[in-house]
Amino acid sequence: MTKYLITGGCGFLGSNIAAHILEHKMGDVLILDNLSRVGSDKNYDWLKTLGNFSFKKADTSDSHAVLTAVKDFRPDIIFHFAGQVAMTTSISNPRLDFNTNTLGTLNVLEAIRLEAPSCGIIFSSTNKVYGDLEQYTYLEQQTRYQCVQCPNGFDENTQLEFHSPYGCSKGAADQYILDYARIFGLKTAVFRHSSMYGSRQFGTFDQGWISWFCQKAVETQHNPHTSFTIAGNGKQVRDVLHAQDMVSLYLAAAQNIERIKGEAFNIGGGIENSLSLLELFSLLENMLSVKLNYQQLPPRPSDQKFFVADITKAAKLLNWKPMVSKEEGIKKMLEWIQQTI
Repeated sequence: MTKYLITGGCGFLGSNIAAHILEHKMGDVLILDNLSRVGSDKNYDWLKTLGNFSFKKADTSDSHAVLTAVKDFRPDIIFHFAGQVAMTTSISNPRLDFNTNTLGTLNVLEAIRLEAPSCGIIFSSTNKVYGDLEQYTYLEQQTRYQCVQCPNGFDENTQLEFHSPYGCSKGAADQYILDYARIFGLKTAVFRHSSMYGSRQFGTFDQGWISWFCQKAVETQHNPHTSFTIAGNGKQVRDVLHAQDMVSLYLAAAQNIERIKGEAFNIGGGIENSLSLLELFSLLENMLSVKLNYQQLPPRPSDQKFFVADITKAAKLLNWKPMVSKEEGIKKMLEWIQQTI
């Protein structure tokens, strides 16, 4: 039986993958999580209803805890999802951001190098490693921005340019993951994500925008006077990837880790599953028969006007592509939120 260690396994991404492994009895699972993320305790309780797994409450910045977990469990695959995920938090507390994202990742890599060198590790990185992408030209259209040079998305040859403490911490971790394949021969891979969403995601104003605005739409359905704020003019674009497709991606990567070791992939729903905030709001208003009320705030620092992942490389090496359309996924997201409020 395959042994899976999932850091941040009670978060959105981790809990969805852990649930799939448990429900399909694919192997043994050890979750390492400090349960600090909003909703992580709820996801932990939910996972306990699905099957048996081991749990270690710890922070990846604790090198001894990580080393002990790897030494005792001897995983075959590590899904490394533990991280600080909000740009705003990275600006207000850069040291916490660094300790969690960069030092935590180094601790996981060192534990593998010292105790389980045959173990594969797949890391959840971010499109923020590419900076604000202001070197490109953008057309402002009625509901969205369009990139003139890369209208169908950015591939992995896009220049790395770390902006914000969050971009620096995740970018450094991203590069450590790749370099441990080069220098130490570890089986590592990096997924640079655009936007992910789906059930078990407890979105906040700072992170998880699809979940957050879906939640505001459901609240508006119950109270038409609900209002909220957005950063910028709402025309910024991301491609969105549903949890179902996310799970299939990571499991495909685990099965093909020898083939993809040392590689980085841009990951998202692709141009056909891209949305601006304004386009998401239009979908939500039509689905729920509501009128959303919001006020604009200034744009966030280094917020990309447009990021869509060119997923050609993942399709070629992993035989993977998104199967859940943005409309179907948003509907599923709303149904889950309506069940939880």
